[in-house]
Amino acid sequence: MTDNAIDNKEKFFNGWAPFYDCLFTTVIYQAIHQRLLEYVVLQENAEVLDLGCGTGRLLDRLAAREPTLRGIGVDFSKEMLRQARERNQYKERLIFIRGNAASLSFANDQFAAVFCTLSFLHYPNPQQVLNEVSRVLSPGGRFYLVDSCINQKNISSSIPWLGKIQLYNQQQREQLGREAGLNCLGHYYLLPRVLLTILAKPESE
Repeated sequence: MTDNAIDNKEKFFNGWAPFYDCLFTTVIYQAIHQRLLEYVVLQENAEVLDLGCGTGRLLDRLAAREPTLRGIGVDFSKEMLRQARERNQYKERLIFIRGNAASLSFANDQFAAVFCTLSFLHYPNPQQVLNEVSRVLSPGGRFYLVDSCINQKNISSSIPWLGKIQLYNQQQREQLGREAGLNCLGHYYLLPRVLLTILAKPESE
């Protein structure tokens, strides 16, 4: 992705941030998050990472459900992060930082779970993102990938104000995971055409 394309995406999300939690978006994301949480299994004191965290709603819901959870949200939009920090109800357990999903500034094996909800379609190098996810996941950790799904091989398109997006079917998600050393545990529709894929890092021998 060129610097200009990155700037355009950041400008779009910065402009959207103040309205991101409007009624329509809130209803859709709440439904997705509620269904996603049905598949999430975490032990006490789990540390988790949310890629493309937006205004921080998913981490907020996770922290409400898991009283010992600690989480980090990463996004490239400064305005999204500002909204997330202002609305953070769990400041002692959740932090939000600016970062690049393809080059994460975290230790190996740091997180029990990594989440990516409706942002994977924006990443120009999905394999590098999966490689980074695999690196920062602890053995036995899970990657919860939620995004629009397609049946055909793939869809790549460009939206004038948003830039290139790319959608992946189940087989492509599994292949990306395998190449990063992650095993697919299953696919689950959370809403029509919104698919959860759970990938796991093998346990240490």
